[in-house]
Amino acid sequence: MSRYMSARFDGLEAYVPGEQPQDMRYVKLNTNESPFPPSPEVRAAVNAAEAERLNRYPDPEGKVLRARLAEMYGVEPDNVFLANGSDELLFFAFLAFCDGERPVAFPSISYGFYPVYAQLLRLPYTEVPLREGFVLDPADYCGLGKNIVIANPNAPTGRAISTADIEEIVRSNPDHVVLIDEAYVDFGGESCLPLIHKYDNLLVCQTFSKFRSLAGGRLGFALAGGGLIAGLEKIRYSINSYNINRLTAAAALATLDSNGYYLENSKKIQASRAYAAAELDKLGFETLPSLANFIFTRCPRMEGGALYQALKAKGVLVRHWDRPEISDWLRVTIGTREQMDIFLDKVREILKEAG
Repeated sequence: MSRYMSARFDGLEAYVPGEQPQDMRYVKLNTNESPFPPSPEVRAAVNAAEAERLNRYPDPEGKVLRARLAEMYGVEPDNVFLANGSDELLFFAFLAFCDGERPVAFPSISYGFYPVYAQLLRLPYTEVPLREGFVLDPADYCGLGKNIVIANPNAPTGRAISTADIEEIVRSNPDHVVLIDEAYVDFGGESCLPLIHKYDNLLVCQTFSKFRSLAGGRLGFALAGGGLIAGLEKIRYSINSYNINRLTAAAALATLDSNGYYLENSKKIQASRAYAAAELDKLGFETLPSLANFIFTRCPRMEGGALYQALKAKGVLVRHWDRPEISDWLRVTIGTREQMDIFLDKVREILKEAG
């Protein structure tokens, strides 16, 4: 590390993204990307004519895209916030609403950026333990008296809590922001979006990366009451007012014009998720119930790190963590049926070789 690096970051543990190796061609089931390309409408929208306009800044307000999202979700444009991926959105929210007097709490096993942002901004934070079976108990958050961040469905577990549970958490913390990260809600989950009309402390975050096949486009959005959105906008204009590039905005609008394509892809992913879980069950695996585009699974016959390495050697990438609580578990992104069959075949080979 450079000697010029500020000492205040000495203890910071940076987020580690999923591998993007280039040494061979992999079946890539490690970063929860969609296995399906963007719709034909998206490919048509990101065209040469649009590229020729890259010499001009994009609309800093994103008026057209915000209006379309507002129409789709039954809100006003002032209830919509756009960000360069939901990661930027989460960072802006931590920066806008959390401080020494308003600490933040989130599950102890969840999206890895939550503790990173808290550490980066020097915020007091609490990691709330999950219950047995990696279950999030809403009672642990009711009346907590802190800002709260919950991924629903949770990552990496795939488990979800009900809208009624979320409402109780929001209702019981009226003086604090409750951020619900719905990155995976479009794979069988239930959005708590309707509650923003009732509670001004609820911030709902979604992304175009998963369901809408735009992980490479980097677009996230938040839906909330006007007060929370205005706070996020103040932060955005103080950091990066042109945060949504022209091509991403064009691609995003085109996804909204082809919503049926993405809904059909979601159905395929959900079917492949059920298929993969059932086949793993036949092999003696324990797999958590998931409402995301991935499953969280373990094999009692083989340590998680060893299985991860064996799969990688055979050309299949999945996600593994060294944390003791989850070191025996693998998170497996749901790909196409063909990709899942390759994954399952490699698992069978590895188990046979291990005896």
